[in-house]
Amino acid sequence: MIVSYALKGKVGVITVDSAPVNALSHAVRSGIANALTTAATDHSMAVVIICAGRTFIAGADITEFGKPPQEPSLNQILEQLDNHPKLTLAAIHGTALGGGFETALSCNYRIALKSAKVGLPEVKLGLLPGAGGTQRVPRLAGLGPSINLMTTGNPIAASQAAEWSLVDRVVDGDLLTEAVAYAEQLVAEQAPQKQARNGQLILSDADRDAISQQRELMRKKTRGETAPQRILDCIEAAELDFDKGLDRERELFIACMQDPQSTAMRHMFFAERAAAKVDNLPKDTSLLNVARVGIIGAGTMGGGIAMCFAQAGIAVTLLDMSDDAVNAGIEKITKNYAISVKRGRLSEAQVGGIMANITPTSSYNDLADMDLVIEAVFENLAIKQDVFKTLDGICKPGAILASNTSYQSIDEIASVTSRPESVLGMHFFSPANVMKLLEVVRGAQSSDTIIATAMAVAKTIGKVPVLSGMCYGFIGNRMLRPYAREASLCLMEGATPAQIDGAMERWGMAMGPLAVGDLAGLDIGYKAREQLTDEQKGEPATYIVADRLVEAGRLGQKSGAGYYRYDPDTRQRVDDPQVMTIVESACQELGISRRVISDDEIVDRLILALANEGAKILEEGIAQRASDIDVVYCFGYGFPRFKGGPMHTIEAMGLERAVARINEFQSTLNPGNWQLATILAELAASGDSLVGYHRD
Repeated sequence: MIVSYALKGKVGVITVDSAPVNALSHAVRSGIANALTTAATDHSMAVVIICAGRTFIAGADITEFGKPPQEPSLNQILEQLDNHPKLTLAAIHGTALGGGFETALSCNYRIALKSAKVGLPEVKLGLLPGAGGTQRVPRLAGLGPSINLMTTGNPIAASQAAEWSLVDRVVDGDLLTEAVAYAEQLVAEQAPQKQARNGQLILSDADRDAISQQRELMRKKTRGETAPQRILDCIEAAELDFDKGLDRERELFIACMQDPQSTAMRHMFFAERAAAKVDNLPKDTSLLNVARVGIIGAGTMGGGIAMCFAQAGIAVTLLDMSDDAVNAGIEKITKNYAISVKRGRLSEAQVGGIMANITPTSSYNDLADMDLVIEAVFENLAIKQDVFKTLDGICKPGAILASNTSYQSIDEIASVTSRPESVLGMHFFSPANVMKLLEVVRGAQSSDTIIATAMAVAKTIGKVPVLSGMCYGFIGNRMLRPYAREASLCLMEGATPAQIDGAMERWGMAMGPLAVGDLAGLDIGYKAREQLTDEQKGEPATYIVADRLVEAGRLGQKSGAGYYRYDPDTRQRVDDPQVMTIVESACQELGISRRVISDDEIVDRLILALANEGAKILEEGIAQRASDIDVVYCFGYGFPRFKGGPMHTIEAMGLERAVARINEFQSTLNPGNWQLATILAELAASGDSLVGYHRD
């Protein structure tokens, strides 16, 4: 049975058993409602709600979102709990999240295993707790904890929940035994049937100032997101009568549900999970055991990759060409962890354990027994091929050989080895120990086993993997080229750096494209272009200003000036008239007449250039599904999750409108830059979904 009810002595026990996470599906809700009704009139003196499997109720059944509601609703169950004649107790293990935690909060008492966690993560889906969470938590925990719990969406340990009065007892041992004993104790002591709804939140003037400060802080941290602000509105409403507070919560929950932001963030929830799946992979594909990893290159990228594996408890051998180079890499890793300790994210003991997983070396022979070797050297094909020739002669049979290349051909790298089936790309994003995205790049001969293993390893080290086929730049960097192209052309044709970046940031991007260029270093692109022919470089208008800036010593933030000038202490960017002098001179040289460009045109050109290239990638089979492209951009390139990625964005815009706008640009701008992806034209004509498109 999904929900069962049985007496254990004089305690009624409601057990939810709905794998994998006991989500609050219609069947679970109905089962709980029926069990509560039975318990109300039987010989029990108290009622315990507990779950089988690995977790307590881990939230709502998200697959029911957007579907017609079926009674009993969660709110009806919680009303049953509020009015139940027997003392009620939630017994928590695993995670009690969202509606699951709201169910626990509606019980009179809560007992939890020490290992359990509780949370209200709805903000991560563009929502707010919609079953009384915004009203019960403030009445139990007060203002500060409520803001922390609901606006971050991060779960907290049972011990922290107890400190905040959200859990009454934390235990080890058998949870059911402990819960029944606790219920019997409460009954024997004639403990009151506490109800969170009867608590009261009183806001002082200082509290109201704190809320105002929090609003401003979240405007900066969660730029453009509406759910965090609505959560604060609900917390303020906890000062009202409980039922009036619930009414306010329900009003704002509906507003969130109808907000395109929540639609986008729910799309990303499913997209992230779908991205980990490899199409047409035989079910019996075996995974290789990856217990020892070699990293070649102890620079910023290689060191960051080493940190990812070491933190996951995997032994890492970090190699560079000299002892001095590898020791410098270890020193940088040590400094990074020192910052984590200073900020309280890790303890000295934890850092010691992590660093013990990293062994420095300057000898390739030390990589002979590695299960996986990742090359992270300079982005040059010849250099990478030399590395792989060496690895081919040293590494054991069956070892996975991976390149952290951003652009180079995996097939050309594999061609210099005798084992192309063991070669693939594992493209990390900088800083590798922070950024969540990992592009797993399949070469023409990469085996199913190494692809499946790489996808699994990505999850082990806390990354979000996306499979990419082979093309220049793979998914993310290939799409970045037309995006950057349009930013450069908007600058040449009439906009300023501040207008371009401001338009994109107001739209929702964390940073505008030119500011990103300054952050990365304009000299990187300059050096890359030096290796290209004029034809490969493309239109001079797309790079002439960047080249002139570098030649003037303006490399970006690291030199204090690029598209902007930067304060040496705060790194705050300020407009610099010298940049526009360079732009205007370049326009005269190329015969470009500047004009007024609106913010809307800037946004449309950049986003549509991005999405149109994404559609071409999809129809070429480079990406498995449109939603994978959204995952790449939200997790690797700062695209706002509340916009749902570039492919979701143009679907929300309306494919007919998007196609019409691209065609307009094709006729009014450089037509070579605006060749409409065939798939967009076809889907716009048929009315079918782009985001739901899955290449056969």
